[in-house]
Amino acid sequence: MRPIVFLDVDGPLNPFAAKGELPGYVEHSFRLRGWSRRHRLRMRLNPAHGPALLAAAAGADLVWATTWGHQANTMVGPAIGLPALPVVECAQVGSGWKFAAVSRYAGPRPLVWLDDDFDLYPAARDAFLDRRRDAVTALVRVDPSTGITDAHLAAVREALVPHGGG
Repeated sequence: MRPIVFLDVDGPLNPFAAKGELPGYVEHSFRLRGWSRRHRLRMRLNPAHGPALLAAAAGADLVWATTWGHQANTMVGPAIGLPALPVVECAQVGSGWKFAAVSRYAGPRPLVWLDDDFDLYPAARDAFLDRRRDAVTALVRVDPSTGITDAHLAAVREALVPHGGG
């Protein structure tokens, strides 16, 4: 079974909690659907992350798992050099957060997931991991003050090695 690498935007790609300059990051200003013309979202993205993620996820399907939904393909992806990716429909409803949607999308396939919020809902996370005890599952926590680093990319490659990726 082809593995999946799930990718969140805020935290991993947009280190919103970072203080000061971040080498390699470029500031972007996006107007989101439903926002007024004057209200824009500023975020920092590293254009090197797109090619690095594609390389780290070689042999796997790279999939958005973000509340940005399809807007990740029209705004974030192009800014970092990612092609249009499949999107997990993640409605943030209740304490289950994204776990149920990712579980449905992945089924029994091996998965690696880059996100900063795994610990917000520990009961839902633990139930997700318990349901996947027979499926390879690597949750790669990304600090929202640093964003994705070489260590995170190495963790993705390492998790994919036994499954034909990386």
